[in-house]
Amino acid sequence: MIYNDNPVTAPPDVNPEHPIPSPSPAKKTRQAKKSGPVENIQELGTTEVPTAKTNVHVMTIIGQIEGHMVLPPQNKTTKYEHIMPQLVAIEQNPEIDGVMLLLNTVGGDVEAGLAIAEMVASMSKPSVSIVLGGGHSIGAPIAVSATYSFIVESASMTIHPIRLTGLVIGAQSSFDYLEKMQERVNRFVTSHSNIKESKWKDLLYKTGELSRDIGTSVVGRDAVKFGLIDAVGGISDAMTKLQELIKANKESKGLKQ
Repeated sequence: MIYNDNPVTAPPDVNPEHPIPSPSPAKKTRQAKKSGPVENIQELGTTEVPTAKTNVHVMTIIGQIEGHMVLPPQNKTTKYEHIMPQLVAIEQNPEIDGVMLLLNTVGGDVEAGLAIAEMVASMSKPSVSIVLGGGHSIGAPIAVSATYSFIVESASMTIHPIRLTGLVIGAQSSFDYLEKMQERVNRFVTSHSNIKESKWKDLLYKTGELSRDIGTSVVGRDAVKFGLIDAVGGISDAMTKLQELIKANKESKGLKQ
């Protein structure tokens, strides 16, 4: 038989016959409930976050669209590897009938932005986009990729040719590649909006408006007038239009069945 030479003893000032009771689960639950509003105040400045059971998924495209290169931490970014799996999940989820895209972007990686735009355009479920603060550069293809697009009165869209930063090899093949990439963007925008190719290129290569001396800044109603965006409107207009598209989509599927 083995004897324990170091028996367990009670801590000082504790009666072994009356041990300290462990905290009850009810107290823990109350503490957890109290921490919710405190965390909301610290993170969001409000005690409650409004939530709603809805058939629409809202997705935000904000800041700079981050591609294959990680941007500095002080940059507000939208990572394409976060957006793409969400779009696949939306397409597969039977409880989601439509997508609303909220755009306030300064552009970013061309191929990452085009990848997001192509995925939105190829979804079977209807989508509506709203350009809020800005839909600059590669944000334009994302804005027009939705089934229907809106822009608010004060929002702007900066249209300019593709630009490269960093070391560029000064060979003809580099310029040819850049031209082909620009053509990909041009084809996507003109095929998913009502703007004519000639007008798009006029805006793209216009001099005298931007600090880099090539490109155009289009504001609110002008974007609609040129055919780039479908209508001027805000959240309520976009939600109403999306529900109309969802209803039409369901009716068309019912007729096919």
